[in-house]
Amino acid sequence: MSRRELDGEDPDRLYTLTRGRSRADAPDLDIVTLIVANADPQPGMQSEYVKILRMCRAPVAVVEISAALGLPVGVVKILLSDLLGSGVVTARHPSSARAGARLPDAEILRKVLVGLHNL
Repeated sequence: MSRRELDGEDPDRLYTLTRGRSRADAPDLDIVTLIVANADPQPGMQSEYVKILRMCRAPVAVVEISAALGLPVGVVKILLSDLLGSGVVTARHPSSARAGARLPDAEILRKVLVGLHNL
């Protein structure tokens, strides 16, 4: 997001959306964390929550939610933290998928890098 786009955003609106919070309660949310809805939107929910739940019927990355809503990632993380706390969404962290995977040898990665530089 460019500085000009953020300058056009109403800070009062963002303050209202987050209820004055500047940090998410779930600090382990990353921009590539996949979010999946576990429930349908309920009547009386904040409109941003409804949009997130509808969007996340299939796994969606935090950064994609931010782009679709036109909100800063930090604000989206706070909203997602609320939804995670109420149990209506789940988060699939990319690090948990790699926990059992073996990383490639550093020497092989160096050789690949040298090969790419030689192209």
